[in-house]
Amino acid sequence: MQLAGFIKQSRIKQDDLVEFEKLFKSYYSPLCHFAFKLLKDMDIAEEVVQEFFYNYWKNRHTMSIQISIKSYMYRAIRNNSLKYLEHVKVVKKYERNFIDTNSSESGFETNELEVKELNDIIENTLSQLPERCSQIFKLSRFEGLKYNEIAEKLSISVKTVEANMGRALQLFRKNLKQYEEIAC
Repeated sequence: MQLAGFIKQSRIKQDDLVEFEKLFKSYYSPLCHFAFKLLKDMDIAEEVVQEFFYNYWKNRHTMSIQISIKSYMYRAIRNNSLKYLEHVKVVKKYERNFIDTNSSESGFETNELEVKELNDIIENTLSQLPERCSQIFKLSRFEGLKYNEIAEKLSISVKTVEANMGRALQLFRKNLKQYEEIAC
């Protein structure tokens, strides 16, 4: 059985698209179900599996798989799913911290001047972002859309939404840090 997997890998390395499609058709659905058990979201599970197959095809010439292709795929899907969950955890933690430190219950009194100053910083930060990044941030923060809703609305992947939100939040952190220092 390992010999068959090795032959399959060799053919794929030699740009055999038919062999790659066979592999894809054989494992796509089972890998999606496997990822779903970890992620609890079928859209994200499918995205993780699609990204795996994309990267596998893109890197086929340089990859050296020492175990069975089936074991390799399941291990890669597991690792990519866990990476995704860790990323979501970090994003949520940052969002909670950001909300906690900026909530009105924290004793931070604002006046009209401070609100105007803060709005100016927000507008300035949004203008510094690429158009798509700014649009994604506004859909998330101002319209309250979830990442998967934004992805669907803009016909992009959830990972693209996450990457752009990460970029936007990083710039907001940088620009608001100055405001936080002034406010303290």
